[in-house]
Amino acid sequence: MSELTFEQMLDESLKTIHNGEVVEGTVIDVKPEEAILNIGYKSDGILTRNEYTNESLVDLTTVLHVDDKLEVKVVKVNDGEGQVILSYKRLAMDKGNKRIEEAFNNKEVLKAKVVQVLDGGLSVVVDEVRIFIPASLVSNVYEKDLTKYADQEIEFVISEYNPKRRRYIGDRRQLLVAKKEEMQKELFARINVGDVVEGTVKNVTDFGAFIDLGGADGLLHISEMSWGRVENPKKVFKVGDVVKVLIKDIDGNKIALSAKFEDENPWKDATSKYGIGNVVTGKVARMTDFGAFVELETGVDALLHVSQISKDHIEKPADVLKVGQEVTAKVVDFNEADKKISLSIKALLAPEEEKEEAAAEESDSDVVSVDIEAVAAESAE
Repeated sequence: MSELTFEQMLDESLKTIHNGEVVEGTVIDVKPEEAILNIGYKSDGILTRNEYTNESLVDLTTVLHVDDKLEVKVVKVNDGEGQVILSYKRLAMDKGNKRIEEAFNNKEVLKAKVVQVLDGGLSVVVDEVRIFIPASLVSNVYEKDLTKYADQEIEFVISEYNPKRRRYIGDRRQLLVAKKEEMQKELFARINVGDVVEGTVKNVTDFGAFIDLGGADGLLHISEMSWGRVENPKKVFKVGDVVKVLIKDIDGNKIALSAKFEDENPWKDATSKYGIGNVVTGKVARMTDFGAFVELETGVDALLHVSQISKDHIEKPADVLKVGQEVTAKVVDFNEADKKISLSIKALLAPEEEKEEAAAEESDSDVVSVDIEAVAAESAE
């Protein structure tokens, strides 16, 4: 029986390995781009950064250390230079595939960090398995810019699982829809007409603002934004504003809101402030051909008819007045039910004219009296 050489005895003492086999190795050296593992074979194994993870910028010295033990998959027993090529990523992907399959079958909610923002959606990685979340499944509302999700952890479910085509589709939208439905149910069970609630401005249009009440949106119509006149809602509210609103009406899933609180109603003391005969001061807010509307305070406008502007004939208010001009006038009509007040500048001018005429008559009377006395004195002489 021939004696075995030392090399032959060493070969026999070492295990044999095959491509695709899973082995355990011990890290004996680490560099930023590759690690060397002792796998109990005649040659050490090479684990490159690309075969460790899908994250291209990882420095292996920060995640692996000498004497670390880990399971790896044999990619090639001999790469042509006698080296064994190993992969940690592929083994993790095999495990990840099973993990994703279980999550798909059980409709499990997964959580992962967004590793890449693409033109058509987001890419996340679970156990080295890359999952694509299309833009249409990222949110329950249209989002033009997805960059805000970069490096963020998000929750989703697997809506499509096809390992043969390596097609794994995630869906975040259905979670948000389900959450909103639950919040909506809780909201409608909690709120009533007349309640004062807080909300966040979600969108502003020409006719009003949509307020997110936490589960459902309410409409704050332009006519309910203020006791005063609002020309442009976008000058009053902006997206993100937190506002306090009154629930005016609930009709099915529709909520009508108001920012006109009764304790701030400018008409509650109007009877005493703007009663007939009172002299008031206000600013011209707007004009028409038949008159000018004077703002006496926020939410209280009065009509100054063209015929009541002056004792002289005026064709239209714009001939003698301008918007923003301050005017003083007398209240000549007050209708609390219809919230209408009529003013007159002319009514203030009439008493002044009467005083002037009375003074003139008195002056003439004194002159006549003096003349009579003078005539009487001459006759006596």
